[in-house]
Amino acid sequence: MVDSETLTTPETRLLPVVVLKSGRDKSVRAHHPRLFSGAIKQIQGKPKDGNVVDVCANTGEWLARGIINQQAQIAVRLLTWDQQKAIDDTLWQQRVQEAAQRRQCDPLLSRTDARRLIFGESDGLPGVIADEYAGHIVLQLSTLAAANARTSVVDALIRHVAPRSIVERNDEERMRHERIKESAGVLYGDPPDGTVTIGEDGLHFLVDVAKGQKTGFYLDQRENRARLARYCAGATVLNVFSYTGAFGVYAAAHGATRVVNVDSSVEALRVAEANTALLGQTGCEMQYVSADAFTELRARRAAGEQFDVVILDPPKFAHSPEQIERAARAYKDLNRIGMALVRPGGLLATFSCSGVVDAALFQKIIFSAAIEARRDVQVIERLTQASDHPVLVSFPEAEYLKGLICRVL
Repeated sequence: MVDSETLTTPETRLLPVVVLKSGRDKSVRAHHPRLFSGAIKQIQGKPKDGNVVDVCANTGEWLARGIINQQAQIAVRLLTWDQQKAIDDTLWQQRVQEAAQRRQCDPLLSRTDARRLIFGESDGLPGVIADEYAGHIVLQLSTLAAANARTSVVDALIRHVAPRSIVERNDEERMRHERIKESAGVLYGDPPDGTVTIGEDGLHFLVDVAKGQKTGFYLDQRENRARLARYCAGATVLNVFSYTGAFGVYAAAHGATRVVNVDSSVEALRVAEANTALLGQTGCEMQYVSADAFTELRARRAAGEQFDVVILDPPKFAHSPEQIERAARAYKDLNRIGMALVRPGGLLATFSCSGVVDAALFQKIIFSAAIEARRDVQVIERLTQASDHPVLVSFPEAEYLKGLICRVL
């Protein structure tokens, strides 16, 4: 039996205690922020979901403190490994402040007014995503812990970021996993009526903070857009899963002669066209094709088309480990066809945002695709997510985006 009286602060002395099974304390000791229900031996006390609990080893040794949700597979979201630290409004607000300050000091963010202010567990705030677009913040709260801390998070954002507005948008699937009600709406200020214009590397993009995919724009690809654009001078470019055309805009701005944007969403392509218009005259021929990506790629391959640069930036193909095999087949098929569309000596820029597909597996998939495409392929750059999406070393799952720039021979 764990003696809760050994906890020394008044705020935490009577907390319920989650006792782990023997041998299941390794990840907690390593400061991994997620404790799965299968690791729990027993719960002492009767905590309600959303309550703060202490986590102890089977021996009774105190290990960490977090917030429990017995309805979810991730039963405890761990927030501190300091026995003296309480989980309260002050902790949430302090971590919001620290996350915002880190972004303010990041030199890579000085060339944009759109950034991820908070990146969940990597910033010590499990379930909190906050993206800022020209002063407007889109907030996602995907855990019970985060949802219960909504007021603290919003107050801290107002105090330390001084936004023009805060709008909450949430992921229905994640909310279901946590067994919490979906919530959305304006939390502060006056959000834009329609789109807001953001700046990035001297370019401009329209973002729909109310209806766009994710929180409205793929901020994680910022550095990769700039790196890939260096290869686009004088090039023909096929931009597949283009969404609102950011890779294509960068390519046109850096001297591409032709860019074909392919996406299934007509509305996204309308925004892509508007984003291109913000460039002014570039001399680049821009095309917008609403089609299923796989069908369009096969048709262009059958027609014998080839491009200097092919960009493949698909949505997440695997949401869980059980889907890895199916996702691997989809990635291989996509890249096999994509390689056929690259002229000899041209480039393939290929990405995966499936967190369960790690970088090593992704490269193996590209190797298999190259074998089936009968093309030799050289990896010339490895890509990952932008600096405002940091990876906490005790939480490697945060490194979800991986990409390769390949020369296809």
